Amino acid sequence: MSFRRTSRNVVLGAAAWVVAGATVLAVAGQTIQVTPLAREGRVMVSFHLSDGFPVDVTDAIHSGLTTTFAYDVEIKRSAAFWFDRTVAAATVSASVKYDTLTRTFSVSRSYDGRMDRADSTENEDVVHDFLTRFDRLPLFSSAGLEPSVEYYLRVRAQTTPHTSWALWSLWDRHDVAGVAKFTYIP
Repeated sequence: MSFRRTSRNVVLGAAAWVVAGATVLAVAGQTIQVTPLAREGRVMVSFHLSDGFPVDVTDAIHSGLTTTFAYDVEIKRSAAFWFDRTVAAATVSASVKYDTLTRTFSVSRSYDGRMDRADSTENEDVVHDFLTRFDRLPLFSSAGLEPSVEYYLRVRAQTTPHTSWALWSLWDRHDVAGVAKFTYIP
């Protein structure tokens, strides 16, 4: 009898891992497309989060909660026998707060904690682009980059508040990521 109970627990445990894995794959369909551009002493970064918002994020926005998309942007250099070296890092965030009475969205963007822009709109498509599309941000100086060396630009994103719980969040706090390699040519 103990064998049957143990077998049942193993099967239930395995089923829980399969469900957690399926959840990871559902989120993994969303990606960040990254494009670096080194020009005029700067490394400009363009990126956008593909696909629409998951239903739980849309629900959180429409409930009136302030919802923030935080993007960690890093220039890294690969290392053969050790961890990749972070050359430069920046944080970009975009927030939205929906006013349920006036039916308007207040949006804001900041770079490394400094406010860049704030606006309000009634158009949800404008809000979506404001939160997920960034073009030619001059985030980094190219002064510390070595000529003819390959680097990669990694952008990782997370939303706040977290509206769902998943097992993978025990290891990494980011929801989705994107990477693009580039060779610095002055």
